[in-house]
Amino acid sequence: MNKEMRKEQAYLDNVMETIAKQINEVEADTEKRKEDVINIRRHFWDDLKINMDTFDDYLETIIGMRQQAQDLSVSQGTHRHAFNRLSRLKRIEKVPYFGRIDFAEEGTDDTEQIRIGVSMLTDETNENILIYDWRAPISSVYYDYPPGPAEYSTPGGIVRGDLEKKLQYNISNGLIESMFDTSLTIGDEILQGVLGKGSNKYMHSIVATIQREQNKIIRNVRGSLLIVQGAAGSGKTSAALQRIAYILYKYRETLKANQIILFSPNNMFSSYVSHVLPELGEENMQQETFQDYLEYRLGKSFNVEDPYDQLEYLLNAAGDPFYKTRKASIQLKASSSFFGAINRYRESLETSGMIFKGIKFRGHTLISSKQITEIFYSKDTSLRFLNRIEKLKEWLIREIDKIEKTELSKSWVQGEIELLSKEELQKVFTQLEKTEDFNEDSFNFYEKQHKVLARMIVRRKLKPLRKRVEALQFINIKRLYKQLFENSMSTKLWNEGEVPDRWGEVCVLTREMLEEGNLFQEDATPYLLLKELIQGFQSNTAIKHVLVDEAQDYSVFQFEFLKRLFPAARMTVLGDFNQAIFAHADNFEDFHALTSLYGQSETESIVLDRSYRSTRQIIDFTRQLIPEGEQIKAFDREGEKPALTKLADHAELHEEIIAKIDYLHNSGDHTIAVICKTAAESSAAYQALSTVRDLKLVKKNTGEYQQGVIVIPAYLAKGIEFDAVILYDASNQVYGEENLRRLFYTACTRAMHHLQIYSVGEPSYFLDNVGTGELLETEG
Repeated sequence: MNKEMRKEQAYLDNVMETIAKQINEVEADTEKRKEDVINIRRHFWDDLKINMDTFDDYLETIIGMRQQAQDLSVSQGTHRHAFNRLSRLKRIEKVPYFGRIDFAEEGTDDTEQIRIGVSMLTDETNENILIYDWRAPISSVYYDYPPGPAEYSTPGGIVRGDLEKKLQYNISNGLIESMFDTSLTIGDEILQGVLGKGSNKYMHSIVATIQREQNKIIRNVRGSLLIVQGAAGSGKTSAALQRIAYILYKYRETLKANQIILFSPNNMFSSYVSHVLPELGEENMQQETFQDYLEYRLGKSFNVEDPYDQLEYLLNAAGDPFYKTRKASIQLKASSSFFGAINRYRESLETSGMIFKGIKFRGHTLISSKQITEIFYSKDTSLRFLNRIEKLKEWLIREIDKIEKTELSKSWVQGEIELLSKEELQKVFTQLEKTEDFNEDSFNFYEKQHKVLARMIVRRKLKPLRKRVEALQFINIKRLYKQLFENSMSTKLWNEGEVPDRWGEVCVLTREMLEEGNLFQEDATPYLLLKELIQGFQSNTAIKHVLVDEAQDYSVFQFEFLKRLFPAARMTVLGDFNQAIFAHADNFEDFHALTSLYGQSETESIVLDRSYRSTRQIIDFTRQLIPEGEQIKAFDREGEKPALTKLADHAELHEEIIAKIDYLHNSGDHTIAVICKTAAESSAAYQALSTVRDLKLVKKNTGEYQQGVIVIPAYLAKGIEFDAVILYDASNQVYGEENLRRLFYTACTRAMHHLQIYSVGEPSYFLDNVGTGELLETEG
């Protein structure tokens, strides 16, 4: 061990000793705090004197309760603080830090050695920082600069200086196994080691290997919208999650994890990324799929098609007579022009076209839909639309109040009174007992009792009706949306010459679906928008940051809706249009359209063009599959060439796959994915490969990503990586249409170390322009 290494090890030994000592102290303190909390809870009521005899006694009791509750809250807070500190110390116990910079601040003669780790550590005096948190302002120098002039931002301004040295460490269990003097990049040696490992059932944070371009994403806090376009495997999602950890660190006094929401592509992906923030010492943010939100808002009204069923239809139904109409419907309803059409439609309802439900009670119409319409268009027409709706609601409530009075004397009420239970009668009797002129023997008492009982019965029966009116359910949103697709509406929705292609056919198809109580996936967000425009928007101002992953799968329409839904939030959008597999993406080739959401000045875009997931051989192959793929740069990690094997039939295919899985297992691959085109093909492949040990089939409702061998449709594999990928059948019969190119590319780019492609018959023409021999081993 050379002199510098010994010096570094001595520093590390001191750090390890400090950590061990602080863990012992904090463990004892945490246990004591825990006992305090348990003790206060156990004796909360024992130490409290309850006395309500006089006002002073009552006041003293309330003050005592408040003091007890405050003591409990303080104890819980101090216990939580001690527990969190202990968790931070345990997290850095084996690997306290990963890097060091030697920085000389401008105007000083001293060079400070800054060690950087996942969490900050101070010495016993709490005055000297032994390890800086990777999110601290000065730590940005480590990620952004080679040795030479450098600067970093602080709340007090820009600090400039000279970066004299930058080191990376490989530390394990308190020992420095190796250290590297790095310059332009964050140590390729360490990055090689990290990327060369097998994949896991969870994505992990790798703050030691954050690259300069990723650091720009993490520390960007300027605009309201950050757009990140990145190649497959470029670290978009990892950088975005570390960005959230950074934001929670930077704004820890004003921002909490529950004020941030991530829209994931599916629940399995949510599980996959769920460990990143806890690894960095932060609570997880809210996670949801956009489909979950749609189901929550619309599931009681319709059977809402999910996006994967929509995609399955498009992948399997090319011969269906309605295929072209359905595809036109998807593309139209995803567009900003349709967003505008719905807004114009709502504006037209100010003068005509509103549809209401009549108010019925006990099978009789009390207020007809025609009456409600006449009232709406005859009163308060100068008010804003939503105010007119509110006034109409108030009028209906007053009418129900009148109806209540007329119902009190009807014969059905007496019948209901006779059916009341003893408990309900006793309740009314107790109420009357409290009145000043209570006299059970008087005739007046029984008359009063009958009135109270009648009022109770009628109000109970009218309560659901009042609630429906309060919730604006007298507005017939279903029929209003259906009316949107009637032939007479064209002139209100579209200017002359702007009527979309196949609009008439789209209208017929949509009306038929609505009549069956179903809602196409492409109709779900437009329907919800119309509902909100008429009833008032249910916006969520508590959310301060929104992340949208796999954003290329969202329509412009959906982004417009999200902006309205979270008006107080900043947005981070992550995507790769080479993996845009949904039909609406044909008209949405980049994120330029999103700049109008917040304006050009509030929008920033970052492009990640280097891929780290796969070996250089796999990246060199996959970038040949897409237009402008030459712009994707490969990290120089060596491996085997992808292989293409042509087979005669499916029986031979299944024999080859089973043998290949066995070979890959023996090669040390822990996660192996057999990727198919559709769910139907996946199900058939799973049955045929059933002899493979611990084989798992991934479906759209699979909640957790499992290690081992899985069979999965290509569209569910997005965002996840595997040690090895077996492309089930890449024949021209399966992948013979241009609109499948992105799906094919997505499947191939899931592979980290090995990519095996099989074809039953002639391979897809996507492979025609890929240099065989040089980029792709072929056999069969």
